[in-house]
Amino acid sequence: MPSIPASADVTAAAPVLSVRDLVVEFPTTDGVVSAVNGVGFDLAAGETLAILGESGSGKSVTAQAVMGLIERPGRVVGGSVAFEGVDLLAASSEDRRRVRGSGLAMVFQDPLSALNPVWSVGFQIAEMFRVHRGLSRREARRRAVELLERVRIPGAAQRVGEYPHQFSGGMRQRVMIAMALALDPTVLIADEPTTALDVTVQAQILELLDDLRAETGMGLLLITHDLGVVAETADRVAVMYAGRIVETGPTDAVLSAPAHPYTEGLLASVPRGQSGREERLRPIAGAPPSLARIPPGCPFHPRCPYVIERCRSERPPLALLGHEPGAVSDLGTDRPAFSARSVPRSGEPPIDRSPPDPAGVGWEPAGIGPESASADRNPAEDAQKPAGDRQGAGDRQGAGDRQAAGDRQAACWRSGEVGRGDG
Repeated sequence: MPSIPASADVTAAAPVLSVRDLVVEFPTTDGVVSAVNGVGFDLAAGETLAILGESGSGKSVTAQAVMGLIERPGRVVGGSVAFEGVDLLAASSEDRRRVRGSGLAMVFQDPLSALNPVWSVGFQIAEMFRVHRGLSRREARRRAVELLERVRIPGAAQRVGEYPHQFSGGMRQRVMIAMALALDPTVLIADEPTTALDVTVQAQILELLDDLRAETGMGLLLITHDLGVVAETADRVAVMYAGRIVETGPTDAVLSAPAHPYTEGLLASVPRGQSGREERLRPIAGAPPSLARIPPGCPFHPRCPYVIERCRSERPPLALLGHEPGAVSDLGTDRPAFSARSVPRSGEPPIDRSPPDPAGVGWEPAGIGPESASADRNPAEDAQKPAGDRQGAGDRQGAGDRQAAGDRQAACWRSGEVGRGDG
């Protein structure tokens, strides 16, 4: 198996992390569960890529597969995970272990479970320096205090000897971030880092991650099901459903004009709350499929209001959208918005909804109002705002805004046929 070189010859334009056709399966008594089925994406240095989807869509399993943390009976059965040009799936376990921490690091979803309750947080952070850098206990402890200060834990020098249960949920998450940053990783994977935290602490954690990304130039892979988190922090977004990526592209483009019905459904289900009128929430009908029994064709077709016969038998591949310059195909977005379609409950009459707006978007996702979506924002005024106020989906000036326009992709027969008119 190939050995990972100390430094790879990677051009500035090349992604630091490139995943292709990743497949992860778990054998169960009900059959083989295809938790991840053909997932692929790129992550550049300094970029934030959000993987968005419902619980059970395969987001966390994708992150664990990238880190090489899939435990038996689970197995990676196909694809590649290239870090700085070297396929980690083809590397030895020792080579992968050397990359973890210094190249790839991960912030886990539940810090209380991830941290060892019998060791102080300072000991657990310092262990990274002792094992990987060969530092003395005294020097490693000093570096641990520096990291706790870096992630803005008050009184770091006094709290370095405390145990996980003595910290609040938000502070434990900061400790996990400090551990992940210990060896200056090139890529940081944050798996639902704001789960179970109150709104104020969520905003602080997201701001911390974004500041650290800007400070270090690391790539940030953010796993989440929260549309507000995506709008606030991500340069690009990949939407997952039933183990597959069904749409991907720059965050502003995806959230303002979704090309896949599932993405539209997620956005339509967000409470609007600003219209001054009481409106019934518009959830996506049905439930996600069992990953052991994924339906043929498009996995979303049993829940899709746009379903056509082809959707039931053929699985659409990701294809470049054709309305942006440089795209190679002509996927259209000129169908009515998901939120303009009525999906009434059983036994209820259809709901009379107003027609969609000219842009085909009848919803407004949380955190993305007319102000943030406007193209004529005043940069001088934005510069006077706090960081959190400047980072709406329409304001991001990170790597995602530099992506080629043809980077947008979606997997939907319906949108392709509307755009091409080829029936």
